[in-house]
Amino acid sequence: MQTYEELLQENSELRRKLAEQARQVEKLEKLVEELRRRGKRQAAPFSKGEPKSKPKRPGRKPGKKYGDRASRPRPPRVDETVEVNCPLFCESCNGTVRLTGKESQVQVDLPAIRPWTVEFILHSGECTACGQRVVGRDSRQTSQAVGAAGVQIGPGLVALATYLNKVGGLSYGKIATLLEQMTGLRVARSTLCRAVQRAASKSQPIYDECVESLRKSPVVYPDESGWRIGGLGAWLWAFTNRHETVYSIQRGRGFAEAASVLGKDYAGTLVADGWAPYRRFTAATHQTCLAHLLRRCSEMLETAQGGAVRFPRQVQKILRAALSVRDRREAAEISPHGVRVAKGRLAAQMDRLLAGRFTHEGNRRLAKHLRRNQSALFVFLDRNDIEATNWPAEHAIRPAVVNRKSCGGNRTPRGATTQAVLMSLLRTCQQREINPLSALTTILCSAKAASCELLSAQ
Repeated sequence: MQTYEELLQENSELRRKLAEQARQVEKLEKLVEELRRRGKRQAAPFSKGEPKSKPKRPGRKPGKKYGDRASRPRPPRVDETVEVNCPLFCESCNGTVRLTGKESQVQVDLPAIRPWTVEFILHSGECTACGQRVVGRDSRQTSQAVGAAGVQIGPGLVALATYLNKVGGLSYGKIATLLEQMTGLRVARSTLCRAVQRAASKSQPIYDECVESLRKSPVVYPDESGWRIGGLGAWLWAFTNRHETVYSIQRGRGFAEAASVLGKDYAGTLVADGWAPYRRFTAATHQTCLAHLLRRCSEMLETAQGGAVRFPRQVQKILRAALSVRDRREAAEISPHGVRVAKGRLAAQMDRLLAGRFTHEGNRRLAKHLRRNQSALFVFLDRNDIEATNWPAEHAIRPAVVNRKSCGGNRTPRGATTQAVLMSLLRTCQQREINPLSALTTILCSAKAASCELLSAQ
């Protein structure tokens, strides 16, 4: 039989092994969570989980919103009419064909594209008062440079290259190849790069105005995603509302970077995903994204066992009930007083739920997060002008993520600034239903500093 000392030694050894295994399990759980998060960041930009069991049929949808399903609208102008004679003999049986009538088919295509070259003869003079040289300027000129810079690419071409690069995700090399194949125009990649940088420089005042407008906006939806500058890690920030979007590419992901766009004293409403630095905007009202919380609960339920499943299920139930109250309010099925009563009941349910003790580590972390953001859970029930989720920010950041997957980021800080300014301009044009190519062309041809009033004139 084992002695008392041997049993104590064996017990101590078993405790040590058990503690070591517990540390390994905790380490592996953190690794699994990190891999899950990393996999989401690298997932396809439009992936939202498993496909639907009954997806919508592909193709054009019915209804007036999509026009007549039977035919495409006839163009208002026909540039060329071609008579196509009927064959005299049938191709199937070689029988004689009897003419029965005529039918019309309209085909829309691109015409042959060739470069349009304009030569400006610049007349110059000298001011009799100060002696300064004065040079004539045409409204289609982007600059008055002559000499070595006397041959330039026009504003329409620069606008197209900017759109293809910042929205379409095409590299400068691919744009140069496309232009040569379609128009016969040979342009160096470096020429396109410098032209796009000039477009960003002329658009900088509009970017600054959008930043100032965001700082005064009553509601802002922020989000951030990974980026690269010169192969090193960086972050792409997106701040949006209904009228403008501002992107900023910076090295960090903290409060200082967010405050450089919004300002430290931003006093509106932030609808964010729960990232801790946003809570440092103490003057702002906060609404946390319920979609992120619901997804977090669903992920926890995938691995939770036993009693650990109760807490995330109860959280899901309360949050879904809050979204149901919002839907009923928008459908005018509940009065404002009823909304306030329902909100009070949901808040009380959450209070009671968070007052408990949690032994599961995942539940403790979720409860801690909910306690920190408890006052920001149901603000959307009091106001009609804010969303329950930060989907506007996610929609704003999605085109940039698609672009990142093709370009990988920027090589230099100047390229990152150019990227942020032009993406902000193009996204804002889309929100305001402004033709981005026309807006860029106008900006490039403007002799004065560009402003948001210029976009309103489009």
